[in-house]
Amino acid sequence: MKTLYLLVNFFTIFIPFIYSYHGKIRFNEHFGSFFKANLIVALIFIVWDATFTRMGVWWFNENYLLGPSFLSLPLEEILFFICIPFSCVFTFFCLDKFYDLKWNRTAESVFCVVFSAGLLLTGSFNYDKIYTFITFLSTGMVCLYLKFVARVDWFGKVTLVYGILLIPFFVVNGILTGTGIEDAVVKYNHAENLNLRILTIPIEDAFYGFELILLNIYLFKLFESRRLSNITSNQP
Repeated sequence: MKTLYLLVNFFTIFIPFIYSYHGKIRFNEHFGSFFKANLIVALIFIVWDATFTRMGVWWFNENYLLGPSFLSLPLEEILFFICIPFSCVFTFFCLDKFYDLKWNRTAESVFCVVFSAGLLLTGSFNYDKIYTFITFLSTGMVCLYLKFVARVDWFGKVTLVYGILLIPFFVVNGILTGTGIEDAVVKYNHAENLNLRILTIPIEDAFYGFELILLNIYLFKLFESRRLSNITSNQP
């Protein structure tokens, strides 16, 4: 089924995009901030993705692809870095808007330190597995930067929301890695990861996804803050 990966992207973004225009949500008013943020983060991850593809860390099954590619990546993989972040940032935006997700500051700091230390240590001990090494180290450093350098007040909120998003994550990533279908859309060289899987999903994917969402939300909020500041400064 040549359209499978494209359909996964489509159904990931379809409902969040439609509900972006809902009167109580109005996420469409924030599209500018999202797409500015997403462009920057997507470029980083596309370069990372293309590099790993060329190195044979993972590759793509042409039976599930339409054919067009860029930088050795299928079109569908590039769209993945738009569709998934859009859906996740939309979900975070909605839950943060309607619910009190704030953590206790001490608990948030302790969690961040322990979580990041675990990632950094695991990555360091697996320097010979490039997917594990790069993903765990970069995610750990991003977490520490956001919490203790950028001093964001939403790290715990995103962690909670991402925990919820892991449910659809397992569905989407499960399909892409071969759960419930004849063969995987994305195939991995397990010599470059821990070879620990949730169904067919390498455990590294969960942390790779967390880093992707953290960076999108960080820049989204940064651009939103500037947008609102400009609106305020232009008011008479």
